[in-house]
Amino acid sequence: MISAISWIPKGAAKAEPAVAELPSKEEIEEMIKSGALDKSEDNGSEDEDENMDAEAEKQTGDVAQALAVADALGKTSKNKSGSQLEDLTDGLKELDMDNYDDEDDGIELFSKGLGDLYYPGNEMDPYLKDEDDDDSEEIEDMTIRPMDSVIVCARTEDDVSHLEVWIYEDSDEGDSNMYVHHDVIISAFPLCTAWLDCPLRGGEKGNFLAVGSMEPSIEIWDLDIIDEVQPCLVLGGTVVKKTKKGKKKSKYKDGSHTGAVLGLAWNKEYRNILASASADKQVKIWDVAAGKCNITMEHHVGKVQAVAWNHHVPQVLLSGSFDRSVVMKDGRVPTHSGFKWSVSAEVECLAWDPHTEYSFVVSLEDGTIRGYDIRAAKPDQSSESKPSFTLHAHDKAACTISYNPAAPNLLATGSMDKTVKLWDLSNNQPSCIASKNPKAGAIFSISFSQDNPFLLAIGGSKGKLGVWDTLSETAISGKFGNIANS
Repeated sequence: MISAISWIPKGAAKAEPAVAELPSKEEIEEMIKSGALDKSEDNGSEDEDENMDAEAEKQTGDVAQALAVADALGKTSKNKSGSQLEDLTDGLKELDMDNYDDEDDGIELFSKGLGDLYYPGNEMDPYLKDEDDDDSEEIEDMTIRPMDSVIVCARTEDDVSHLEVWIYEDSDEGDSNMYVHHDVIISAFPLCTAWLDCPLRGGEKGNFLAVGSMEPSIEIWDLDIIDEVQPCLVLGGTVVKKTKKGKKKSKYKDGSHTGAVLGLAWNKEYRNILASASADKQVKIWDVAAGKCNITMEHHVGKVQAVAWNHHVPQVLLSGSFDRSVVMKDGRVPTHSGFKWSVSAEVECLAWDPHTEYSFVVSLEDGTIRGYDIRAAKPDQSSESKPSFTLHAHDKAACTISYNPAAPNLLATGSMDKTVKLWDLSNNQPSCIASKNPKAGAIFSISFSQDNPFLLAIGGSKGKLGVWDTLSETAISGKFGNIANS
């Protein structure tokens, strides 16, 4: 399944991403000590842990480092480490690296076989030419051009979760091509993502993805690095310590969530700021540059499903909860109670209208979409603020929504009923102008592209990433085609 989708702005990704360096022996030992590589502490018995510790002590030097690196990459399993050690030792003996530079007796340095053909230049050697062509094609495939659209989706298959970085190429002839550029294996089931460009590793901007999962931590991954095995930053989470009796005990880090992270929102104006929503009923505001939580808010009585920053007033934050409420708070005065709207079902998703600072929409578990104008909000939370419109959009939960960044009043909705719909919200009188079953299963995430605003990325339970060119729909091109051509 695909649980979350994020577009990367054009030109934000490095043209040639770097290949990750394998962690050093010291870094691996530190990861093992901190429990970062220990994913089975609750499943194994104490006897098994003791046996593993005793076996690990026997592995020394380069062999231990090689096994640890392979384990970090997910290529070994703990219950086979003994046979792997023997295989690796036998392999090293067979290579006989100590005598690598010694010449074997009886080998002719200059053969007279018919196969020894001489070519005046490499360009005339067919073997080298084919090899060069393959290399150039591989380099071209791995190069991200400034005009390429890049999509990151959080995908899970057979209990393995990873981030897939896709390249979407659109030609002048109208043909499109999509392929996976690289992927990153992550340790926990992903629930939400947020792209951010805060320069966590120097420079003016970066290319990072924050990932919320079933764990209480938020991982931030550098998308400009291929074959990375660990995030560049982890916000919150737990640390594993050993007691005097040798047992392992987990403790939450300062400022951490204590439940799954269900929603994330990056602040584009204050680029070091990230908001998170959690099953622990809390909303947190993080300073990713400092790697710490600055503000914790507890204004909901149920799990918090979604958060969103206002596009025009970046200090204003919306949060939606399973307690059937949406709350608007000002991050500058987090102790203020804010403004609250009651809704008819559990909140699935919410989004601010990018074309006005006053409007937002919220999608609900019962399939309805509600629109609100914050100017009609009442300071007395006991008073009911009526929605600008209520739309019965889907037969099942409306899991995801996305405003078109270029066309005012154009909203996309996706649902557990396996459909994606496009709505014209003009005059607060919504009308469905296009509907599609993208064959993606239940729809969990949709997102309009900022750079190609009529491309809609779609992900769902079947695990297949789709891109819908909404301008191919007559109703869309007829009403919004002038915006696309401007």
